[in-house]
Amino acid sequence: MFARTFRAAAPTATRAFSTTPRASLARMSIVGRLGVAPEEVTVSGDRTLVRYVIGTSYGKDQKTSWFRVASFVEGKQKDYLMSVPKGSLLYVDADARMESYTDNEGNKRSNLSLIARNFDVISKPKNDGVDVNEEGLVQEHASG
Repeated sequence: MFARTFRAAAPTATRAFSTTPRASLARMSIVGRLGVAPEEVTVSGDRTLVRYVIGTSYGKDQKTSWFRVASFVEGKQKDYLMSVPKGSLLYVDADARMESYTDNEGNKRSNLSLIARNFDVISKPKNDGVDVNEEGLVQEHASG
């Protein structure tokens, strides 16, 4: 008698999360030093992007891996990114995609394409003879 009631009350298996199709997603987080100052590049018409290179070191020999990153930031975020000096330590969260292509000599190549979603400047490089206050503003040495 109880077994029959229990079976009737048992829930059927349902999906507790979204029923929308799963999107392909590849993300990468990088913490490394800015290899060159960021540069702004026009990609089509009036659309621009900021590209830069992040270097990370690993292993006993401190080998460096270089990652090219593109960012579609605008406004004050773009101005800030463009002002970050070479050597700054950055955290970058990016969408990652492998692209295959054939080079001019007919060789098949692949490239890791990173499009930044977010970035944070962890620290700026130390400059000899120049003091930087908490806001990152350069202060002149007092002579005397």
